[in-house]
Amino acid sequence: MENRGEKNSVYPLNSYEVHPRTKPTRVFMFIYLCGIIALLYHHLTSLIFRSNHLLPSILLLIADLVLSFMWVTSQAFRWCPIRRKVYPENLSKVVKEEDLPALDVFICTADPYKEPPIDVVNTALSVLAFDYPSNKISVYVSDDGGSQMTLFALMQGAKFAREWLPFCRKHNLSKRCPKVVFNQHDSDHLQLDSLDEFQKIKTLYEEMTRKVEHVMEQGFVDDDMIDNEKERQFFIQWKVNDGFTRQNHPTVIQVLMESLKDVGVSGTPLPNLIYLSREKSKHIHHKFKAGALNALIRVSAIMTSAPVVLSLDCDMYCNNPQAPRLALCHLLDPTEGSKTAFVQFPQRYRGINPTDIYNNEVTRPFIINPEGLDGIGTTNYVGTGPFINRKAFYGGPSQSNVNIFPGFSGDEGDLDRTTMSSRLILEAANKVADCNYEQGTNWGITLGFRYGSLVEDFFTGYRMQCEGWRSIFCNPKTPAFLGDFPISLNDSLVQVKRWSVGLIEVGFSKYCPFTFGTKNRSLLMGMAYGFYAFWPIWAIPTIIYGLLPQLCLIHDIYLFPKVPDQWFYLYAYLFSATYIQDLIESYYVYGINFKKWWNEQRMWLIRGATCYSFSFIEFTLNRIGISAPDFSLTSKVIDNEQQKRYDQEIFDFGVESPFFVSLSIFALINLISFSFGIVKVIFMDGKLEEILVQLFLSGFVLVNSLPIYEAMVLRKDGGRMPTRVTLISLLIALLLCYGAGFAMK
Repeated sequence: MENRGEKNSVYPLNSYEVHPRTKPTRVFMFIYLCGIIALLYHHLTSLIFRSNHLLPSILLLIADLVLSFMWVTSQAFRWCPIRRKVYPENLSKVVKEEDLPALDVFICTADPYKEPPIDVVNTALSVLAFDYPSNKISVYVSDDGGSQMTLFALMQGAKFAREWLPFCRKHNLSKRCPKVVFNQHDSDHLQLDSLDEFQKIKTLYEEMTRKVEHVMEQGFVDDDMIDNEKERQFFIQWKVNDGFTRQNHPTVIQVLMESLKDVGVSGTPLPNLIYLSREKSKHIHHKFKAGALNALIRVSAIMTSAPVVLSLDCDMYCNNPQAPRLALCHLLDPTEGSKTAFVQFPQRYRGINPTDIYNNEVTRPFIINPEGLDGIGTTNYVGTGPFINRKAFYGGPSQSNVNIFPGFSGDEGDLDRTTMSSRLILEAANKVADCNYEQGTNWGITLGFRYGSLVEDFFTGYRMQCEGWRSIFCNPKTPAFLGDFPISLNDSLVQVKRWSVGLIEVGFSKYCPFTFGTKNRSLLMGMAYGFYAFWPIWAIPTIIYGLLPQLCLIHDIYLFPKVPDQWFYLYAYLFSATYIQDLIESYYVYGINFKKWWNEQRMWLIRGATCYSFSFIEFTLNRIGISAPDFSLTSKVIDNEQQKRYDQEIFDFGVESPFFVSLSIFALINLISFSFGIVKVIFMDGKLEEILVQLFLSGFVLVNSLPIYEAMVLRKDGGRMPTRVTLISLLIALLLCYGAGFAMK
């Protein structure tokens, strides 16, 4: 282990060790690479000298080239994975409590019906209760839906915070999200001195929840729900603007709690809580979430300008109140802290079923790969959970004197923030939140979150690293943040499709990691980010290997070497070695059980047949101008029936989705192919050694498709496959089976 902190201080803040699997993995890389070269040699010689079926052979070569490309680029993650430790107990010995940097927290929401305001309030309360000086915390909630219901919920949350925050600190609660604490069956785990105090706080929370739910049912905030004239002024913009809609409204900024003015029931100062709904116009593109975050950067720079920024999704509550101190163990590191753009905590989720049937944890991109990226100093920004050095939004580590406020005589350092809710401060904040403020500036280009991709997090973190910043992955035993996740297959695939479109936008831009990233940072960084940028091309080998051998088998076209042939063993080695290595990494190194690992592999196939393929189509249509980019929100509203099926580990196919048509076609073609192969071997004197590989591929997809067949035929619940989807898929599958013979021969 190399302990960097010990080189510079008696009290180290962090250390790391290179993962012990690194050296054997590098040996395996060399052996596997030799196998890939041999396979490509076999393809070329077969095409030149022995190809009887030219089109299928070319398609298989393309599939193997893509698989080889993705394998080679993915080795950047395995080159030097590291694991870190932090020593927050030493932080107080390095920096005094009063000298800790201020923290601005950004929480984004956009639709009160998909992202319930009460959940937004719970997230805000959990971070307001950080184990950190209250007067140094400012929480900004960006409401891109311009919803008075969300503002009302936060207003009620601010009232509840006066009781909740002192309660958390008095009893040193390890979990500080009210919903989580009060969902427990009893309060024994809290070890409280007074159960009456707990019941009082719980009653206040339930009263707040009832008020918020009542307003949501009404769809607006009426005067009966407002206690005084000050609160009534909060909603004046909705009263005086008849044309106030989510896509067309003025800026709304409301200071709901101010540290210099508001105190809790214990008499201690409360953190700052600010509601922001930036101005929107139908005539100016709002740049989705990236635009909302840039408005937050500017408004917060006017109002508080904390040197450290935390960005959170509205459903990602704090699970570890020590999180800011853990991040500061890296950001305040005397050697590397000034060069660190952000410290990324992994996305973790609560309520994942034991086998994670939809692979919502996305363990490899969110936990395994970041350890490899951390080894080369380029951990990727994954949208929620990073503590960011504010300077990283304004340019490279050595850049200074950047004017982030065009149109102002001075910079943000000249503003008097003695009273955050003063007229001058609010006027300036409103000005920088105007929808046309960015026009003619570098915002979204070299300042703030970068525009040009639906995955603004990935793109922005990548651009920061190309400017010379480094980033760090921090994965404590107690997850820093926990969030919600899609509990239906369709929602999960929609989410991954949006990610895939955004990633491929980066891959085909002038900032392509293989060129721009390699030139400005390193080859390993270019490979790793290139792997992500071209993530959707997994669709190519999935479609080819998932359909081509099966259709050829139906028409007596044999594409692979016979069993005794030496090339057969090469195919067997490459397939089995890939899966065995992945299983070893997942099961033995990261403790992922076999069923969860199997579901992860199944979801890789499902995504290849659905959202990866559809993302290609959507990206192409966007590029040629037929459609516009669509930032689809994943619904956070819980359906009880869906939740019940998810808890029982039953796949949910209960909507008529194009994804399920594509998926059903794959499943049916492989079922037909496997059945045909078995019949051929048993009843038609077929030679098993000739069709073994194709029969195996059909059987492999068939086994992975068992939940699909069950949903088509056996199930009667609301998550069954819709009859219309089954019939359409069956018709297309039969047409493909019939027509493939004409195309392949």
